[in-house]
Amino acid sequence: MIITITLILSFLVALNFILLLFSCNKTSKKTESKKPRIIRNEKPILASTQLQTHQLAATGS
Repeated sequence: MIITITLILSFLVALNFILLLFSCNKTSKKTESKKPRIIRNEKPILASTQLQTHQLAATGS
């Protein structure tokens, strides 16, 4: 009984390591072009509307 459990656990651990070896994401070493990034600092316009009292969500307190 103990030998059976040990063999099953050993098999599952070995299978886990084999799956880990083949499932790793391989990253390619591509060189990125050195183009400057254009950053725009536009502030979005926030339009807020006030809700009626019957439309307010419950606060839980």
